[in-house]
Parts: sequence; structure tokens; C-alpha cells
Amino acid sequence: MKEKTVSEAVAHRRSTRVYDPEQPIDSKVVQECIKHASLAPTSSNLQLWEFYHITSEDQKKAVAEACFNQPAAKTALQMVVTVVRRDLWPQRVAANIEFIKAGFAKKNVVDPKTQKRALNYYQKIIPHLYKGGNPVRGFVMKLFMTLRGLSKTTYREVSASDLRVVGHKSTALASQNFMMSMAAQGYDTCPMEGFDSKKLKQILNLPAAAEINMVISCGIRKPDGIYGERFRIPFEEVYFEL
Repeated sequence: MKEKTVSEAVAHRRSTRVYDPEQPIDSKVVQECIKHASLAPTSSNLQLWEFYHITSEDQKKAVAEACFNQPAAKTALQMVVTVVRRDLWPQRVAANIEFIKAGFAKKNVVDPKTQKRALNYYQKIIPHLYKGGNPVRGFVMKLFMTLRGLSKTTYREVSASDLRVVGHKSTALASQNFMMSMAAQGYDTCPMEGFDSKKLKQILNLPAAAEINMVISCGIRKPDGIYGERFRIPFEEVYFEL
């Protein structure tokens, strides 16, 4: 099958509620699409995400039950669960630092100030921000930034709840990358937010700090798997050129 263009993939992607059991999908292709998901933009390049590719029948059944056996889950041939891992920020910071150091080491001429700025971001600024994941510390930081913002332009998303939103935004971008990549292959998906998060974390053996972003069912649509024509609010109601 010829891979679809970006415009074709966007047009093809619909939330599919019923999949055809007679049309299998290739796990290797799905895995490549997950690799594309990992190339999505992410806040500070921290990549605070994980992807769980569900292929076994037992695991699919368990995940479907955690998704209330809705048709999109029950008929899925495979599933991908995207997970937010804000708790991994120290490891991701360390990985970025090592990458930056290795990049500078390859260059014959290095501006010390440029290197210092790059490393300072991950060695000081990001740790200071992500320690705000503690609710009390986050509240104090939020209060400080609010007062600071009275006199100057200020970054304000520093509380624990703010960082949670940031983590989910980045992981949602990765999820969209995955679904667009699947659509380009002629495969269908459905992002689901209806699930028992506690039960699902137990199935995936996730730590308490991990958070489920969404469950994405995968397969090839049946004709009745698309519930009606696509509806969108008129573009002129949501588009503003300034």
C-alpha cells in the first residue's frame, strides 16, 4: 500500500469504533509508528513519556475491560497506551546533559559561554522548575512568580498542576504523531479517555507517579466503525488572524 501524504493521512484519520477482525495489522508497522510518536516535540526535550504496545490476547482483553469494553477497545486488534512519566525528569535531564556534552566534544571550537548556557538550563533551571512537582514547593513558586509578574514578563506555569498539564500536552503530541503515522499506513485508531486509570496502571504494572494519557485502539475499520460524517465547527468561528 502506498503511504499517504500528510493531507491524505489527516483526511483519513477518524476515530474508529469498530474494527474488522478479518483484516490484521502488522505489529512491526505499529512499532515504527510508535517510533514516529517518540519524535514529537516535547517540553524542554525531556520526553517524559512511555508507550505500551498491547498485542497479546490476554493483555488486550484486560485493557479492554479497563476501558469498559467499549467497542473501540473490545474489537481492537492492537492497542497503544501512552503514559506520562514526570517522575523520570532527573534521568531525562541527565540524558540531555550527556547529549549536549557529547555534541560539544565533537566540535573543534567551542564557545564556553554557549556551552555554559546550554548546560545551565538542564543543570539549574529545569531541576528548579521540576522540583515544583511537590505541591507545597509548587504553591510557593506559583506565588513568587505571580508577584514577579506584576513588574515583568514571567513564566507562570510552575505549580504541580501546571507541570502535570505540560506532561500531558507533550504526551498528547506524541499520541497524535502516532495516529497520523498509522493513518499514513492506512491503519485506523481511536484515542480513548474512558478508562479505569487505577486498574489500567495495575495491568501495565506502572508506578504510582505514572499517569495514563490515553489508550489508542488500532486496527482497520469496518464500514459501520465510523459513527457518521465528520462534523467540525465552521473554520471562520475558530480562526483568527491578527
